[in-house]
Amino acid sequence: MLRLRIPELNGTSDLVRLDKGYSSDVKYAVYGAGSQPVQILRTFDHGQEAGKRIEYENLQLAAGHGVKCSEPIAFGILPDLELGYILVSYIEGDEASEALPRLSERAQFDIGLQAGEQLKLMNSIDCPVQMASWQDRIMAKYRRYRSDYADCGVSIRRESELFAYIDKHLSGLEGRPNRFQHDDFHPANLIVKDGALSGVIDFNRCDWGDPVHEFVKVGMFGSEVSVPFSVGQIRGYHGGREPAEEFWRLYSLYLATTMISSVVWTLKVVPDQMEEMLGRIHRVLEEDHDGFAQMMPKWYREADFA
Repeated sequence: MLRLRIPELNGTSDLVRLDKGYSSDVKYAVYGAGSQPVQILRTFDHGQEAGKRIEYENLQLAAGHGVKCSEPIAFGILPDLELGYILVSYIEGDEASEALPRLSERAQFDIGLQAGEQLKLMNSIDCPVQMASWQDRIMAKYRRYRSDYADCGVSIRRESELFAYIDKHLSGLEGRPNRFQHDDFHPANLIVKDGALSGVIDFNRCDWGDPVHEFVKVGMFGSEVSVPFSVGQIRGYHGGREPAEEFWRLYSLYLATTMISSVVWTLKVVPDQMEEMLGRIHRVLEEDHDGFAQMMPKWYREADFA
């Protein structure tokens, strides 16, 4: 039994498998004597050890900087089972994607403020190692996705406007920093309890790059769940103030490139969700940004929160 093979699980009573998310990790809720989980266990193929060790160290880094996140407890390898594992503390509450619609708009906005503050705290962490510039890395990724998109057989409406907008603004990537990125910061990875943000989870995609890139999830997913939360996240990130024009210029550029990568990723990973993804892309492209004639999304322009 897996629970008996991991020393740090000594004294626990049960493991219950969790099936949410797209990660290749297998996740379990770890129970002690009570009815609530006390920890989360993630197992992975032992061949992923190097990358997973970096993930664990990045979680340690975030926790060490005071980010509200799961506390890293243990990292280990079980060679005979060809498995590795990461054990972290459990954050009590509900996913924000489920909790927000049940709350008042003001409460949603306030949780967004708290989320923005936590994201800002994460993004304040400088990259501790030398790496290629953000501009070089994001450009290489975009060229790869654009080539794959050209061959994928799926088309985005108004794609000519989309490509024109991207090509016009790519020069704005020069000099952007390499900072800590959660890289999957949206309501499904935030936990809410008693009307407040309890913590941030799922650091398995964390990376280093431009902090503004984190906000593509607001445009694609956050605003779909809660506009008040999304407005709050942006305001909270900027200390309660309106962001500068540079933020919106970069936000809209990254959002535009993400539409291309989202088509390619969806076809490869969850092709049955292609229609849903295209619907989301068309909403953002046409309703929110009018083919990127507008850098600031319509839902933010029309929001009325003090």
